[in-house]
Amino acid sequence: MARNYYCLVAGLREIALDADRKGFDARSIIESVREELSKGDQQSLELFYGFYDVENLVNLRAGRAQFSTLGNFSREQLEQELKSPVALPHWMAAVVAAYANPEEAEEENIDTNKAFERSLFEAYYRVCEQSKCRFIREWYEFDRNLRNVCAAYMARKGGIAIADVVVGSGYVVDTLGRSSAADFGLKGELDYLDAVTTAVANDSNLVDKERRIDQIRWEMAEELTAYDYFDMNGILGYLVRVNIVHRWVALDPAYGREVFDKLMASLSGKELIGKAEQESENNKNRS
Repeated sequence: MARNYYCLVAGLREIALDADRKGFDARSIIESVREELSKGDQQSLELFYGFYDVENLVNLRAGRAQFSTLGNFSREQLEQELKSPVALPHWMAAVVAAYANPEEAEEENIDTNKAFERSLFEAYYRVCEQSKCRFIREWYEFDRNLRNVCAAYMARKGGIAIADVVVGSGYVVDTLGRSSAADFGLKGELDYLDAVTTAVANDSNLVDKERRIDQIRWEMAEELTAYDYFDMNGILGYLVRVNIVHRWVALDPAYGREVFDKLMASLSGKELIGKAEQESENNKNRS
């Protein structure tokens, strides 16, 4: 049975506001949340933020300076892990080792003819599919689809084979690869497809494009946790929005402040308790 964190959720607004006074510090918020979680939910939190470890490994291996502080490992740790993966989760270490040693690739059944980035993200999404946490399963299925759709649109514009840029397998990936329709034949499958189309249509304003894409993410986080007020699903939905604020505070401080205010408006402990009580009453009436 899912554990509820009434005090933690009721205090999220105060945690975020405290971080804001010091200069928005997403890492501090994450650690404040982590301290209150059960061991099992801490593991879910680590898996959730493993996405940034994947991004960081890809960037480090490619020699790029970009590094996110939201991952579980520091830059120094990941630099060492690329040389000798001993502390990484097995799914991550297996890919790193496979690209360093072809014999490891054969043992782990990893196709090193693919780009390192694709193999590592595919491994990550597979692990998320198996997570006990509903939000992680559903969020990263959405995340993979969203990124694949964006990549497919850009590949089509650039005359690049879509099969070379999408990650994973399944109906959405197969459809992206074979459809010649303007909407890839996915309009009835993905509710946010029109919003993605609008976002990627204007290459002249990349900032506006990223804002629109993050708006899709924000709305999906809210949708997936519509009735999760105090459990781990709700907490991770909140952290998705913290991650978005973190990104925009760095990219565009004025817009970051706007997004932060939006986050604060959604975090009324009293209102959450009221919603939870109303939902409980509705469930009783339906019984």
